[in-house]
Amino acid sequence: MLTKFIIAGIAYLIILVFLLRLTRVKEKTTSNYLLGGGNIGFVIGLFTTAATLFSAFTVVGMPDFFRTHGVGAWIFLAVSDAIMVYGLIRIGELLRRKARKLEFKGMSGLMANTYNSKLAGYVAFGGAVVFLIPYIAVQISGISIFLNAAFPEAIPVWGWSSIIVAIMILYSETGGLRAIMYNDTLQGILLFIMIWIIGWNCIDHFGSIESMFEKVKMVNNELLSVPGPKGLFTPQFLIVSAIAIICLPFTQPQISTRVVIMKSSSALRKMAIGLGIVAILIILPTLFMGMYGAVLYPEESTQDFVGHVLLYDQASSIAAFGLVGLIAAAISTSDSQIFALGSELRSLLSMDDIKAVSITRVFIFVFALLALIFSIISTEHLVLLARTSFTGTAMMAPMILVGILSAKKLSSLMPVVTLMALLLFILAKMGSIPSKIGSFEIEILLFFGLGLSALIEVALLCKNDKA
Repeated sequence: MLTKFIIAGIAYLIILVFLLRLTRVKEKTTSNYLLGGGNIGFVIGLFTTAATLFSAFTVVGMPDFFRTHGVGAWIFLAVSDAIMVYGLIRIGELLRRKARKLEFKGMSGLMANTYNSKLAGYVAFGGAVVFLIPYIAVQISGISIFLNAAFPEAIPVWGWSSIIVAIMILYSETGGLRAIMYNDTLQGILLFIMIWIIGWNCIDHFGSIESMFEKVKMVNNELLSVPGPKGLFTPQFLIVSAIAIICLPFTQPQISTRVVIMKSSSALRKMAIGLGIVAILIILPTLFMGMYGAVLYPEESTQDFVGHVLLYDQASSIAAFGLVGLIAAAISTSDSQIFALGSELRSLLSMDDIKAVSITRVFIFVFALLALIFSIISTEHLVLLARTSFTGTAMMAPMILVGILSAKKLSSLMPVVTLMALLLFILAKMGSIPSKIGSFEIEILLFFGLGLSALIEVALLCKNDKA
Protein backbone atom coordinates (compact mmCIF):
# COMPACT_ATOMS: atom_id res chain seq x y z
CA MET A 1 0.00 0.00 0.00
CA LEU A 2 2.92 2.35 0.66
CA THR A 3 3.81 2.44 -3.04
CA LYS A 4 0.23 3.27 -4.04
CA PHE A 5 0.06 5.91 -1.31
CA ILE A 6 3.25 7.56 -2.58
CA ILE A 7 1.93 7.56 -6.16
CA ALA A 8 -1.41 9.04 -5.07
CA GLY A 9 0.39 11.57 -2.86
CA ILE A 10 2.68 12.71 -5.69
CA ALA A 11 -0.32 13.09 -8.02
CA TYR A 12 -2.06 15.22 -5.39
CA LEU A 13 1.04 17.40 -4.91
CA ILE A 14 1.38 17.90 -8.68
CA ILE A 15 -2.21 19.16 -8.83
CA LEU A 16 -1.52 21.44 -5.84
CA VAL A 17 1.53 22.93 -7.55
CA PHE A 18 -0.50 23.53 -10.71
CA LEU A 19 -3.25 25.27 -8.74
CA LEU A 20 -0.67 27.32 -6.86
CA ARG A 21 0.89 28.57 -10.11
CA LEU A 22 -2.58 29.35 -11.41
CA THR A 23 -3.57 31.40 -8.36
CA ARG A 24 -0.24 32.91 -7.25
CA VAL A 25 -0.55 36.52 -6.07
CA LYS A 26 2.30 38.89 -6.95
CA GLU A 27 1.18 42.08 -5.23
CA LYS A 28 -0.21 41.05 -1.86
CA THR A 29 -2.95 43.41 -0.69
CA THR A 30 -5.90 42.89 1.62
CA SER A 31 -8.26 42.61 -1.34
CA ASN A 32 -6.43 40.14 -3.57
CA TYR A 33 -4.45 38.22 -0.93
CA LEU A 34 -6.65 38.03 2.18
CA LEU A 35 -10.05 38.28 0.47
CA GLY A 36 -9.21 36.36 -2.70
CA GLY A 37 -10.12 39.29 -4.92
CA GLY A 38 -13.77 38.92 -3.85
CA ASN A 39 -16.42 38.11 -6.42
CA ILE A 40 -16.36 34.31 -6.11
CA GLY A 41 -18.97 32.26 -7.92
CA PHE A 42 -21.45 29.66 -6.70
CA VAL A 43 -19.39 26.54 -7.54
CA ILE A 44 -16.11 27.63 -5.92
CA GLY A 45 -18.07 29.17 -3.04
CA LEU A 46 -19.90 25.91 -2.40
CA PHE A 47 -16.85 23.67 -2.45
CA THR A 48 -14.59 25.99 -0.45
CA THR A 49 -17.25 26.49 2.25
CA ALA A 50 -18.03 22.78 2.41
CA ALA A 51 -14.32 21.91 2.63
CA THR A 52 -13.74 24.32 5.52
CA LEU A 53 -16.82 23.00 7.30
CA PHE A 54 -16.12 19.28 6.87
CA SER A 55 -12.62 18.34 7.93
CA ALA A 56 -10.64 15.15 8.31
CA PHE A 57 -12.33 14.84 11.70
CA THR A 58 -15.60 14.30 9.84
CA VAL A 59 -14.15 11.12 8.33
CA VAL A 60 -12.34 9.99 11.48
CA GLY A 61 -14.66 11.29 14.20
CA MET A 62 -18.23 10.97 12.90
CA PRO A 63 -18.13 7.21 12.17
CA ASP A 64 -16.92 6.54 15.71
CA PHE A 65 -19.55 8.96 17.04
CA PHE A 66 -22.32 6.99 15.32
CA ARG A 67 -20.75 3.69 16.40
CA THR A 68 -20.70 4.79 20.04
CA HIS A 69 -23.85 6.89 20.41
CA GLY A 70 -26.15 5.69 17.65
CA VAL A 71 -28.27 7.26 14.94
CA GLY A 72 -29.68 10.02 17.14
CA ALA A 73 -26.99 12.34 15.80
CA TRP A 74 -28.57 12.11 12.35
CA ILE A 75 -31.79 13.75 13.52
CA PHE A 76 -30.36 16.91 15.03
CA LEU A 77 -27.71 17.23 12.28
CA ALA A 78 -30.37 17.20 9.56
CA VAL A 79 -32.61 19.70 11.35
CA SER A 80 -29.72 21.95 12.38
CA ASP A 81 -28.30 22.01 8.85
CA ALA A 82 -31.68 23.02 7.43
CA ILE A 83 -31.95 25.94 9.87
CA MET A 84 -28.33 26.90 9.18
CA VAL A 85 -29.07 27.12 5.44
CA TYR A 86 -32.08 29.38 6.10
CA GLY A 87 -30.03 31.63 8.40
CA LEU A 88 -27.19 31.72 5.90
CA ILE A 89 -29.53 33.00 3.19
CA ARG A 90 -31.38 35.55 5.32
CA ILE A 91 -28.67 36.89 7.62
CA GLY A 92 -25.86 36.29 5.12
CA GLU A 93 -27.30 38.91 2.78
CA LEU A 94 -27.54 41.43 5.64
CA LEU A 95 -23.92 40.68 6.53
CA ARG A 96 -22.88 41.29 2.91
CA ARG A 97 -24.64 44.67 2.86
CA LYS A 98 -23.07 45.81 6.11
CA ALA A 99 -19.66 44.55 5.01
CA ARG A 100 -19.79 46.66 1.84
CA LYS A 101 -20.62 49.82 3.83
CA LEU A 102 -17.84 49.30 6.39
CA GLU A 103 -15.03 48.10 4.08
CA PHE A 104 -14.95 44.54 5.37
CA LYS A 105 -11.50 43.09 6.14
CA GLY A 106 -12.59 40.54 8.74
CA MET A 107 -15.38 39.88 11.24
CA SER A 108 -13.30 41.23 14.15
CA GLY A 109 -12.80 44.58 12.41
CA LEU A 110 -16.47 44.64 11.45
CA MET A 111 -17.50 44.17 15.09
CA ALA A 112 -15.08 46.90 16.21
CA ASN A 113 -16.65 49.30 13.70
CA THR A 114 -20.22 48.25 14.41
CA TYR A 115 -19.92 48.65 18.17
CA ASN A 116 -17.49 51.56 17.82
CA SER A 117 -15.39 49.71 20.38
CA LYS A 118 -12.07 47.93 20.02
CA LEU A 119 -13.17 45.58 22.80
CA ALA A 120 -15.76 44.01 20.48
CA GLY A 121 -13.05 43.38 17.88
CA TYR A 122 -10.65 41.94 20.44
CA VAL A 123 -13.36 39.61 21.84
CA ALA A 124 -14.18 38.30 18.34
CA PHE A 125 -10.51 37.83 17.48
CA GLY A 126 -9.57 36.32 20.86
CA GLY A 127 -12.47 33.88 20.79
CA ALA A 128 -11.50 32.71 17.31
CA VAL A 129 -7.85 32.16 18.30
CA VAL A 130 -8.64 30.38 21.58
CA PHE A 131 -11.05 27.89 20.02
CA LEU A 132 -9.63 27.40 16.53
CA ILE A 133 -5.92 26.89 17.29
CA PRO A 134 -6.52 23.83 19.54
CA TYR A 135 -9.01 22.42 17.02
CA ILE A 136 -6.46 22.79 14.23
CA ALA A 137 -3.73 21.29 16.42
CA VAL A 138 -5.68 18.19 17.40
CA GLN A 139 -6.81 17.67 13.81
CA ILE A 140 -3.19 17.72 12.61
CA SER A 141 -2.19 15.45 15.47
CA GLY A 142 -5.01 13.01 14.80
CA ILE A 143 -4.16 12.60 11.12
CA SER A 144 -0.43 12.33 11.93
CA ILE A 145 -1.05 9.55 14.46
CA PHE A 146 -3.23 7.77 11.91
CA LEU A 147 -0.50 8.01 9.23
CA ASN A 148 2.10 6.81 11.69
CA ALA A 149 -0.08 3.78 12.48
CA ALA A 150 -0.46 3.07 8.75
CA PHE A 151 3.29 3.39 8.08
CA PRO A 152 5.05 2.82 11.43
CA GLU A 153 8.50 2.43 9.89
CA ALA A 154 8.35 5.61 7.78
CA ILE A 155 8.62 8.77 9.92
CA PRO A 156 7.54 9.70 13.48
CA VAL A 157 4.28 11.44 14.31
CA TRP A 158 5.91 14.86 14.64
CA GLY A 159 7.41 14.38 11.18
CA TRP A 160 3.99 13.88 9.61
CA SER A 161 2.69 16.93 11.51
CA SER A 162 5.60 19.04 10.27
CA ILE A 163 5.01 17.98 6.64
CA ILE A 164 1.31 18.87 6.86
CA VAL A 165 2.03 22.28 8.40
CA ALA A 166 4.83 23.00 5.91
CA ILE A 167 2.47 22.40 2.96
CA MET A 168 -0.15 24.61 4.62
CA ILE A 169 2.30 27.47 5.14
CA LEU A 170 3.77 27.25 1.64
CA TYR A 171 0.38 27.19 -0.02
CA SER A 172 -1.34 29.92 1.99
CA GLU A 173 1.66 32.28 2.16
CA THR A 174 2.23 32.07 -1.59
CA GLY A 175 -1.24 32.01 -3.10
CA GLY A 176 -3.43 33.60 -0.44
CA LEU A 177 -7.14 32.94 -0.04
CA ARG A 178 -7.79 32.22 -3.73
CA ALA A 179 -5.20 29.43 -3.71
CA ILE A 180 -6.78 28.02 -0.56
CA MET A 181 -10.23 28.10 -2.14
CA TYR A 182 -9.03 26.19 -5.21
CA ASN A 183 -7.35 23.66 -2.92
CA ASP A 184 -10.64 23.45 -1.00
CA THR A 185 -12.44 22.56 -4.20
CA LEU A 186 -9.98 19.77 -4.93
CA GLN A 187 -10.19 18.52 -1.35
CA GLY A 188 -13.98 18.67 -1.30
CA ILE A 189 -14.21 16.50 -4.40
CA LEU A 190 -11.65 14.02 -3.02
CA LEU A 191 -13.42 13.82 0.34
CA PHE A 192 -16.83 13.31 -1.25
CA ILE A 193 -15.64 10.50 -3.54
CA MET A 194 -13.56 8.79 -0.85
CA ILE A 195 -16.20 8.83 1.85
CA TRP A 196 -18.91 7.44 -0.45
CA ILE A 197 -16.69 4.62 -1.75
CA ILE A 198 -15.94 3.53 1.80
CA GLY A 199 -19.53 4.07 2.95
CA TRP A 200 -20.88 2.00 0.05
CA ASN A 201 -18.41 -0.78 0.84
CA CYS A 202 -19.75 -0.83 4.40
CA ILE A 203 -23.32 -1.27 3.12
CA ASP A 204 -22.17 -3.88 0.61
CA HIS A 205 -20.73 -5.96 3.45
CA PHE A 206 -24.27 -6.49 4.78
CA GLY A 207 -25.96 -6.71 1.39
CA SER A 208 -28.37 -3.81 1.95
CA ILE A 209 -29.18 -0.94 4.28
CA GLU A 210 -32.06 -2.94 5.80
CA SER A 211 -29.77 -5.87 6.60
CA MET A 212 -27.24 -3.51 8.14
CA PHE A 213 -29.77 -2.04 10.57
CA GLU A 214 -31.12 -5.49 11.39
CA LYS A 215 -27.60 -6.53 12.42
CA VAL A 216 -27.19 -3.35 14.48
CA LYS A 217 -30.51 -4.08 16.23
CA MET A 218 -29.28 -7.53 17.18
CA VAL A 219 -25.99 -6.17 18.58
CA ASN A 220 -27.32 -3.13 20.46
CA ASN A 221 -30.88 -1.95 19.92
CA GLU A 222 -30.25 1.28 21.85
CA LEU A 223 -28.05 2.52 18.97
CA LEU A 224 -31.23 2.95 16.92
CA SER A 225 -33.00 5.32 19.31
CA VAL A 226 -32.38 8.35 21.50
CA PRO A 227 -30.84 9.16 23.92
CA GLY A 228 -28.54 6.34 22.74
CA PRO A 229 -26.70 3.65 24.70
CA LYS A 230 -24.67 6.20 26.67
CA GLY A 231 -27.53 8.68 27.15
CA LEU A 232 -25.70 11.45 25.29
CA PHE A 233 -28.59 12.85 23.25
CA THR A 234 -30.39 14.71 26.00
CA PRO A 235 -32.49 17.78 25.16
CA GLN A 236 -29.75 20.08 26.52
CA PHE A 237 -27.07 18.42 24.43
CA LEU A 238 -29.19 18.62 21.28
CA ILE A 239 -30.09 22.30 21.86
CA VAL A 240 -26.48 23.36 22.46
CA SER A 241 -25.25 21.35 19.49
CA ALA A 242 -27.94 22.80 17.23
CA ILE A 243 -27.09 26.36 18.27
CA ALA A 244 -23.41 25.73 17.58
CA ILE A 245 -24.13 24.37 14.08
CA ILE A 246 -26.68 27.04 13.13
CA CYS A 247 -24.30 29.85 14.12
CA LEU A 248 -21.27 28.50 12.22
CA PRO A 249 -21.52 30.81 9.19
CA PHE A 250 -21.20 33.89 11.40
CA THR A 251 -19.01 32.74 14.28
CA GLN A 252 -16.33 30.89 12.29
CA PRO A 253 -14.30 33.57 10.43
CA GLN A 254 -13.18 31.25 7.63
CA ILE A 255 -16.86 30.78 6.70
CA SER A 256 -18.11 34.35 7.27
CA THR A 257 -15.38 35.68 4.97
CA ARG A 258 -16.57 33.40 2.19
CA VAL A 259 -20.14 34.60 2.72
CA VAL A 260 -19.06 38.22 2.29
CA ILE A 261 -17.01 37.71 -0.88
CA MET A 262 -19.70 35.84 -2.84
CA LYS A 263 -20.22 37.77 -6.08
CA SER A 264 -24.00 38.14 -5.79
CA SER A 265 -27.07 37.42 -3.67
CA SER A 266 -28.06 34.74 -6.17
CA ALA A 267 -24.68 33.04 -5.80
CA LEU A 268 -25.04 33.16 -2.00
CA ARG A 269 -28.48 31.50 -2.11
CA LYS A 270 -27.28 28.76 -4.45
CA MET A 271 -24.21 28.20 -2.27
CA ALA A 272 -26.30 27.97 0.91
CA ILE A 273 -28.79 25.48 -0.55
CA GLY A 274 -25.96 23.44 -2.08
CA LEU A 275 -24.15 23.44 1.26
CA GLY A 276 -27.18 21.95 3.00
CA ILE A 277 -27.40 19.19 0.41
CA VAL A 278 -23.66 18.47 0.52
CA ALA A 279 -23.76 18.36 4.33
CA ILE A 280 -26.34 15.59 4.28
CA LEU A 281 -24.50 13.69 1.55
CA ILE A 282 -21.19 13.84 3.44
CA ILE A 283 -22.59 12.89 6.86
CA LEU A 284 -24.74 10.02 5.51
CA PRO A 285 -21.88 7.64 4.58
CA THR A 286 -20.26 8.24 7.99
CA LEU A 287 -23.48 6.81 9.46
CA PHE A 288 -22.99 3.67 7.36
CA MET A 289 -19.37 3.45 8.51
CA GLY A 290 -20.43 3.84 12.13
CA MET A 291 -23.08 1.12 11.91
CA TYR A 292 -20.51 -1.14 10.21
CA GLY A 293 -18.23 -0.63 13.21
CA ALA A 294 -21.06 -1.13 15.70
CA VAL A 295 -21.58 -4.66 14.33
CA LEU A 296 -18.00 -5.75 13.58
CA TYR A 297 -15.90 -3.73 16.04
CA PRO A 298 -18.14 -2.74 18.98
CA GLU A 299 -15.41 -3.07 21.61
CA GLU A 300 -12.40 -1.82 19.61
CA SER A 301 -10.67 1.47 20.45
CA THR A 302 -11.37 4.45 18.21
CA GLN A 303 -7.97 4.16 16.53
CA ASP A 304 -8.38 0.43 15.85
CA PHE A 305 -11.91 0.84 14.51
CA VAL A 306 -10.95 3.74 12.22
CA GLY A 307 -7.91 1.78 11.07
CA HIS A 308 -10.12 -1.12 10.05
CA VAL A 309 -12.88 0.84 8.35
CA LEU A 310 -10.54 3.15 6.42
CA LEU A 311 -7.51 0.93 5.81
CA TYR A 312 -7.44 -2.76 6.62
CA ASP A 313 -10.95 -3.63 5.43
CA GLN A 314 -10.52 -1.76 2.14
CA ALA A 315 -8.63 -2.66 -1.03
CA SER A 316 -5.09 -1.25 -0.95
CA SER A 317 -5.78 1.25 -3.75
CA ILE A 318 -8.87 2.58 -1.96
CA ALA A 319 -6.98 2.76 1.35
CA ALA A 320 -4.15 4.73 -0.32
CA PHE A 321 -6.65 7.08 -1.94
CA GLY A 322 -8.40 7.45 1.41
CA LEU A 323 -5.18 8.43 3.17
CA VAL A 324 -4.46 11.11 0.59
CA GLY A 325 -8.04 12.33 1.00
CA LEU A 326 -7.56 12.56 4.77
CA ILE A 327 -4.35 14.55 4.39
CA ALA A 328 -6.03 16.85 1.87
CA ALA A 329 -8.97 17.37 4.23
CA ALA A 330 -6.66 18.16 7.15
CA ILE A 331 -4.62 20.63 5.08
CA SER A 332 -7.63 22.33 3.53
CA THR A 333 -9.57 22.91 6.74
CA SER A 334 -6.53 23.82 8.82
CA ASP A 335 -5.00 26.31 6.40
CA SER A 336 -8.43 27.95 5.90
CA GLN A 337 -8.76 28.44 9.65
CA ILE A 338 -5.20 29.65 10.17
CA PHE A 339 -5.48 32.04 7.23
CA ALA A 340 -8.79 33.32 8.61
CA LEU A 341 -7.08 34.13 11.92
CA GLY A 342 -4.58 36.20 9.95
CA SER A 343 -7.40 38.04 8.19
CA GLU A 344 -9.06 38.71 11.55
CA LEU A 345 -5.84 40.24 12.86
CA ARG A 346 -5.50 42.38 9.70
CA SER A 347 -9.01 43.75 10.22
CA LEU A 348 -7.91 45.22 13.57
CA LEU A 349 -4.78 46.95 12.19
CA SER A 350 -5.01 50.65 11.26
CA MET A 351 -2.01 51.31 9.04
CA ASP A 352 -0.77 51.22 5.46
CA ASP A 353 -2.29 48.23 3.66
CA ILE A 354 0.97 46.74 2.37
CA LYS A 355 2.55 46.97 5.83
CA ALA A 356 -0.56 45.50 7.50
CA VAL A 357 -0.59 42.55 5.10
CA SER A 358 3.14 41.96 5.74
CA ILE A 359 2.49 41.81 9.48
CA THR A 360 -0.47 39.52 8.86
CA ARG A 361 1.68 37.09 6.83
CA VAL A 362 4.13 36.87 9.73
CA PHE A 363 1.33 36.04 12.13
CA ILE A 364 -0.15 33.44 9.78
CA PHE A 365 3.24 31.74 10.05
CA VAL A 366 3.12 32.16 13.87
CA PHE A 367 -0.40 30.70 14.09
CA ALA A 368 0.71 27.71 12.01
CA LEU A 369 3.72 27.12 14.30
CA LEU A 370 1.48 27.36 17.37
CA ALA A 371 -0.83 24.76 15.88
CA LEU A 372 2.19 22.53 15.12
CA ILE A 373 3.57 22.85 18.66
CA PHE A 374 0.18 22.15 20.22
CA SER A 375 -0.32 19.16 17.90
CA ILE A 376 2.95 17.65 19.16
CA ILE A 377 2.36 18.32 22.86
CA SER A 378 -1.44 17.92 22.82
CA THR A 379 -2.90 17.59 26.30
CA GLU A 380 -6.29 16.51 27.52
CA HIS A 381 -7.37 20.13 27.89
CA LEU A 382 -6.46 20.90 24.29
CA VAL A 383 -8.46 17.92 23.08
CA LEU A 384 -11.37 19.10 25.22
CA LEU A 385 -11.17 22.58 23.73
CA ALA A 386 -11.05 21.10 20.21
CA ARG A 387 -14.21 19.07 20.81
CA THR A 388 -16.01 22.17 22.02
CA SER A 389 -14.64 24.53 19.36
CA PHE A 390 -17.97 25.10 17.63
CA THR A 391 -19.78 25.66 20.92
CA GLY A 392 -17.10 28.07 22.11
CA THR A 393 -17.24 30.22 18.98
CA ALA A 394 -21.05 30.05 19.11
CA MET A 395 -20.85 31.99 22.38
CA MET A 396 -19.98 35.01 20.23
CA ALA A 397 -23.10 34.60 18.08
CA PRO A 398 -25.45 36.96 20.01
CA MET A 399 -22.86 39.77 19.90
CA ILE A 400 -22.15 39.19 16.21
CA LEU A 401 -25.82 38.87 15.21
CA VAL A 402 -26.80 42.04 17.08
CA GLY A 403 -23.93 43.81 15.35
CA ILE A 404 -25.03 42.56 11.92
CA LEU A 405 -28.75 43.24 12.36
CA SER A 406 -28.58 46.64 14.04
CA ALA A 407 -28.15 49.89 12.13
CA LYS A 408 -28.04 51.93 15.35
CA LYS A 409 -25.19 52.89 17.66
CA LEU A 410 -24.61 50.00 20.06
CA SER A 411 -23.39 50.00 23.66
CA SER A 412 -20.53 47.90 25.06
CA LEU A 413 -22.97 45.56 26.82
CA MET A 414 -22.67 42.66 24.37
CA PRO A 415 -18.83 42.70 24.08
CA VAL A 416 -18.47 42.75 27.89
CA VAL A 417 -21.05 40.00 28.50
CA THR A 418 -19.59 37.88 25.68
CA LEU A 419 -16.09 38.17 27.13
CA MET A 420 -17.38 37.03 30.53
CA ALA A 421 -19.26 34.10 28.94
CA LEU A 422 -16.17 32.96 27.04
CA LEU A 423 -14.04 33.05 30.19
CA LEU A 424 -16.62 31.09 32.19
CA PHE A 425 -16.99 28.53 29.39
CA ILE A 426 -13.23 27.97 29.20
CA LEU A 427 -12.91 27.66 32.98
CA ALA A 428 -15.76 25.14 33.05
CA LYS A 429 -14.20 23.01 30.31
CA MET A 430 -10.86 23.05 32.12
CA GLY A 431 -12.56 21.91 35.34
CA SER A 432 -11.81 25.08 37.30
CA ILE A 433 -15.50 25.78 37.91
CA PRO A 434 -18.53 23.43 37.85
CA SER A 435 -19.76 22.48 34.37
CA LYS A 436 -23.30 22.02 35.68
CA ILE A 437 -25.48 24.10 37.98
CA GLY A 438 -28.26 21.95 39.30
CA SER A 439 -29.60 20.00 36.34
CA PHE A 440 -28.47 22.56 33.76
CA GLU A 441 -25.28 22.41 31.71
CA ILE A 442 -23.28 25.62 31.88
CA GLU A 443 -23.53 26.07 28.09
CA ILE A 444 -27.32 26.33 28.31
CA LEU A 445 -27.10 28.91 31.09
CA LEU A 446 -24.49 30.96 29.24
CA PHE A 447 -26.52 30.94 26.02
CA PHE A 448 -29.58 32.01 28.01
CA GLY A 449 -27.64 34.87 29.60
CA LEU A 450 -26.22 35.99 26.25
CA GLY A 451 -29.65 35.85 24.62
CA LEU A 452 -31.16 37.87 27.46
CA SER A 453 -28.37 40.46 27.13
CA ALA A 454 -29.08 40.72 23.40
CA LEU A 455 -32.77 41.38 24.14
CA ILE A 456 -31.81 44.07 26.65
CA GLU A 457 -29.55 45.70 24.06
CA VAL A 458 -32.39 45.71 21.52
CA ALA A 459 -34.83 47.10 24.13
CA LEU A 460 -32.41 49.93 24.94
CA LEU A 461 -32.12 50.78 21.24
CA CYS A 462 -35.91 50.89 20.89
CA LYS A 463 -36.20 53.07 24.00
CA ASN A 464 -33.61 55.53 22.65
CA ASP A 465 -35.46 55.68 19.33
CA LYS A 466 -38.73 56.61 21.08
CA ALA A 467 -36.95 59.21 23.21
